[in-house]
Amino acid sequence: MDNRTLEEKKKIIYEFICDARYVPMKQKELAIVLQVSRERRQELTQALDELLAEGKLQLSKRGRYSKAEEKTVTGIFTSHAKGFGFVSVEDQEEDIYIGEEDTKGAFLGDTVQVALKGHAVGGKSREGVIVEVLAHGIRSVVGTFEKSKNFGFVIPDNQRITRDIFIPLEHTKGAVTGHKVVAELMDYGTGRKNPEGRVTEILGHSSDPGTDILSIVRAYQIPTEFSEKVLNQAERNAKPVSEADMWGRMDLREEICVTIDGEDAKDLDDAVSVRKDGENYILSVHIADVTNYVQENSALDREALERGTSVYLVDRVIPMLPRSLSNGICSLNAGEDRLALSCIMTVDPRGKIVDHTIAETVIRVTRRMSYTSVKKILEDQDPEECREYEELVPMFQEMETLARLLRRRRRKRGSIDFDFPETKIFLDEAGVPVEIRPHERNTATRIIEDFMLAANETVAEDYYWQAQPFVYRVHEKPDAKRLYKLVLFLRNFGYSLHMGGDEVHPGEIQKLLDRLEGTPEEAMLSRLTLRAMQKAKYSTDCTGHFGLAADQYCHFTSPIRRYPDLQIHRIIKENLKGRLTAERVEHYESILSEVAKHASETERRADEAERETEKLKKVEYMEQHIGETFEGVISGITHYGLYVELPNTVEGLVHVNSLEDDYYEYREDTYELAGEHNGVVYQLGQRVKIRVKDTDRLCRTIDFTLLDGTVELWER
Repeated sequence: MDNRTLEEKKKIIYEFICDARYVPMKQKELAIVLQVSRERRQELTQALDELLAEGKLQLSKRGRYSKAEEKTVTGIFTSHAKGFGFVSVEDQEEDIYIGEEDTKGAFLGDTVQVALKGHAVGGKSREGVIVEVLAHGIRSVVGTFEKSKNFGFVIPDNQRITRDIFIPLEHTKGAVTGHKVVAELMDYGTGRKNPEGRVTEILGHSSDPGTDILSIVRAYQIPTEFSEKVLNQAERNAKPVSEADMWGRMDLREEICVTIDGEDAKDLDDAVSVRKDGENYILSVHIADVTNYVQENSALDREALERGTSVYLVDRVIPMLPRSLSNGICSLNAGEDRLALSCIMTVDPRGKIVDHTIAETVIRVTRRMSYTSVKKILEDQDPEECREYEELVPMFQEMETLARLLRRRRRKRGSIDFDFPETKIFLDEAGVPVEIRPHERNTATRIIEDFMLAANETVAEDYYWQAQPFVYRVHEKPDAKRLYKLVLFLRNFGYSLHMGGDEVHPGEIQKLLDRLEGTPEEAMLSRLTLRAMQKAKYSTDCTGHFGLAADQYCHFTSPIRRYPDLQIHRIIKENLKGRLTAERVEHYESILSEVAKHASETERRADEAERETEKLKKVEYMEQHIGETFEGVISGITHYGLYVELPNTVEGLVHVNSLEDDYYEYREDTYELAGEHNGVVYQLGQRVKIRVKDTDRLCRTIDFTLLDGTVELWER
């Protein structure tokens, strides 16, 4: 055996151990039976270690080797256009690779049982075989209808659904070629047989305005219409505030307070006020008392729970609650009596919240303000704007000072501030994008962010120490593997990230972001750092918020558009009224875990739908600029090409095949594409000139070509 290759030795060892005639053996016993010389014992150890890593062998506590028992896991299958796929398992960082021959006909979104082939070896993904499809996750498909003489078929918009859906003639519902349709799946197909379905809804022709966005909404199964029962209940509940409604509440109608929102906002669910009390500040954050109008387990409540969140797309808002509530009685409109749940905080000159009161209140907003107006007053000191709001200017100045104190204190403890410009897409009446530009934060938006963060943290801390059932917003520590990859990558740019063992303090990440500020590579490295973080979610366990460096945090400030906020408002109000009995505590403990899980899922769904609509409109915008040249920055590098981001936030791909001047090799460790002969190296952060080559609405991709001689390496 000594002169064989390592792979040959592994095969012999595995077959020997699997032979039923032999009992599990220790390594020394295996060496004797397999006649391994003392000089070759290290090779035996290596072979056994690799067989363990591949999951083919298992090792007992007594050091005996035996054949590994087949391990199965359950997860969600995601197919790829090329036939293979991946299975994601809850609470596991790495997905399982499924070869084309091992998918067992699984469909995108199916819950499947997977037998693991082995553990990850040499940086490769774990591999598995699907042994059973447990449940189908997708019940309907959105796509473009094509009609033949005796049947039809739907070409799915989702490129991960690899086969067209066959539609019998009697189930076409009158659809014609070019219609965007929703097809309910009746058969998922096996072998060479295509899936079969029936058309349940015609969304419109693919060229009709709004059909593109509606297709995405339907694909993510986001409900858009409210039932008549829900609408009627909302109308009945949306009555003006009466004396009976105000009974027992703290009356703050004489207090000066304002709403500060975007110009086009219609659901104004938070109002703020600041005043001085000696050297301290009194910060009041008033949140619309939505629970007064949405009773637990009512039709309205069940609908809000199902939706989980409002969805903000480029051309529409899909609200969590009917507009008679969200834009009406639950909107804190200026000059009107409104019911609120208020968090009134006393903040000392160092920005520390030293006292607070949470109370049911009635308020009357003094003025409706916009971010633009407040920015003009505080940043631009615009004379006309200052005259218009003369009586409020001193309060805005105190707000700015207080927000700075709160922010400084938060930063001091290590809170991370990822200051990315959001994309603002402007559409014409037909839904065609006419302008795309980054939407920067300003003084006014930061003031509201700081005040909302303070209220959210104060409420969470209060109820954590009361040990009441609650829904928290949690953000777990970054995964160690991702962090190590990030650290290695940062070194290529001359940056470091101090780690203690496998962990990093959020303050160290903020120090890195501070060092990046103003540099050419800031946006790119900040995004890579963000991608190394975990995703925030809702939970009944208060495990802290890593990004904010907060031990306790929740979402309290938007019950109009987020169900977790609505849920904790209900708990807070019962507690304030002394109605949180043992029976009610038991009730909440029985439902809150599922509420938190569902809210996290609907939030992810909304985020993905929002990203898809933005990508679609960016593609549609760049269609109008094919052949034009732009300057951009290399924002990503893979083995198949370079991603270039333009100043308006649009990103496109320069495919490696279009780099015809040389053969380019991808260097994974440094994220570079290097020419084999010409010495040209493409790196992240380089400024380049590109020409828009092509776009694809269905795939939502944009292709660029690189113009010769335009690479500019940033100095580091």
